[in-house]
Amino acid sequence: MRKSEAKQLIEQARAAWDAEEWQRAADLYEQVLAHYPDLEASAVWWYDAALGHKFLGNWEKAYELGVQAAARSPRGEGDPAFWNLGIAATIRRDWATARDAWSGFGIDLPDGEGEIAGRFGNACVRLDTDGEREVVWMERLCPTRGRVLNVPVTGGRRYGEIVVHDGEPKGERVVAGTTYPVFDELLLFEPSDLPTLSVTVAAADQADLEALLQLFTDHDFGAEPDSSLVVHCACCSEGTLHKERSVHAGAQRVSLAAPEDDARRLLDRWAGETAIGRSWSGLEVV
Repeated sequence: MRKSEAKQLIEQARAAWDAEEWQRAADLYEQVLAHYPDLEASAVWWYDAALGHKFLGNWEKAYELGVQAAARSPRGEGDPAFWNLGIAATIRRDWATARDAWSGFGIDLPDGEGEIAGRFGNACVRLDTDGEREVVWMERLCPTRGRVLNVPVTGGRRYGEIVVHDGEPKGERVVAGTTYPVFDELLLFEPSDLPTLSVTVAAADQADLEALLQLFTDHDFGAEPDSSLVVHCACCSEGTLHKERSVHAGAQRVSLAAPEDDARRLLDRWAGETAIGRSWSGLEVV
């Protein structure tokens, strides 16, 4: 391939990129890279080709091209080629490459080998299942994975599932003066086997309901009042569901994430404690 022809293909690739024709752009970049893999500009072409496949959800190609992009990028300087490779390697469960990519980006990881199980703080993730969008809280296990801490209302989603999220925040939440990023979900990485239940509880005061929520949390289960749900927030489009802490006394529906037998046992334990006015009824699987 002559350089003049390569130049024309790169111009076509950039035009396809601007039109968000990710597959065509990636294909054109790859045509040039097959002949000119190591020009000074090639690192950007490798990166854009990998990124195009990331947008397409083609993680095998995003990984393959991402390895080449990262190999031509400076380490320890926050180069996004390493971040995108870290995502693709995580999805493939290639932990050695993922760890190297995060280190290449400049992130300190917990010591060890294999799957990363660190403490990267809490954040929000915007779940997206067949067009249904819901923002929930998560505990970040690595730069791109998080465990869901809410009981989602979206069908098929579960408390405790692990999701892969994108690297660029698409909003923020401010709670008690602390700002938390909101990320978009890329895919469900590991499902949870905890079923979602719904129950009506009566509590004499707020502390009684807080005690119920804490009891389930102490047993690694989920529990939260349905009043925690709002239909939209400032960081999301209209119609997006969002979980926000809201606890008050009185009779109300509570969503639970626990095996039914365990849920009944804990509800009975809570209702049978010394506090007056605690009761529950209408436990059902959602």
